[in-house]
Amino acid sequence: MKSATSATSPTATSLQLGSPRLLALAQQLRLYKPPLCSPFDEESTRKLVSFQELMAPVRLTPKKAAVLICLFEGDDGDLRVILTKRSSTLSTHSGEVSLPGGKAEEHDKDDGVTATREAEEEIGLDPSLVDVVAFLEPFLSQHLLRVTPVVGILWDKKAFNPRPNPTEVEAVFDAPFEMFLKDENRRSEEIEWMGEKLLFHFFDYKTGDNDYVIWGLTSRILIRAATVVYQRPPAFIEQKPNLKYSKMNQATSLYG
Repeated sequence: MKSATSATSPTATSLQLGSPRLLALAQQLRLYKPPLCSPFDEESTRKLVSFQELMAPVRLTPKKAAVLICLFEGDDGDLRVILTKRSSTLSTHSGEVSLPGGKAEEHDKDDGVTATREAEEEIGLDPSLVDVVAFLEPFLSQHLLRVTPVVGILWDKKAFNPRPNPTEVEAVFDAPFEMFLKDENRRSEEIEWMGEKLLFHFFDYKTGDNDYVIWGLTSRILIRAATVVYQRPPAFIEQKPNLKYSKMNQATSLYG
């Protein structure tokens, strides 16, 4: 399996199959360093308070998880990202669109291993096909998971034959990556909660006979990732949440 340490230079496959544009992007992303301060870093999370004890701080150590932002070039040369629709039988976020990924296991060497291992389990994506090129800053999930987005490049799309695990995934599809910076097919809802205005982005995407809605934590991660990849801000107001730590534990349930 590939990790950050094994993805410091282009692989033989990338040199054979990658376009100049994709090779340049891979090199750009290998140089990316997440901000030193993240609003959802571990130190911030330790300061969260429980809903039952709002006035008494508790120390929390969030469990680690990782998701794979797997990019490849489409037939028209556009950059695309692999997404899944979660099984309708799952107990949480059933039927929602998500990125491949899941919780870290003790033997996982790094977040790259976690993300590619989970992608293989969920959709049959062989980790050897994925060139991990960057790690983004972590996000805090509804269930207090510290989720690290892992950016990987699929140099040979034809080598990937999706095999969704029916217990976890209902469908595998791909979408134009740049759509998460555009104001097209996007809607938002603003909710005022405990004196804070939170903005949620919903991206509508249709492929074939299927209609998908991408929102919540997945849309937040994809907006951030697209901002890093294309090196420009979205064409809409993102309005990142700016909540006090004493409110954050309750607020996480609003983020997907």
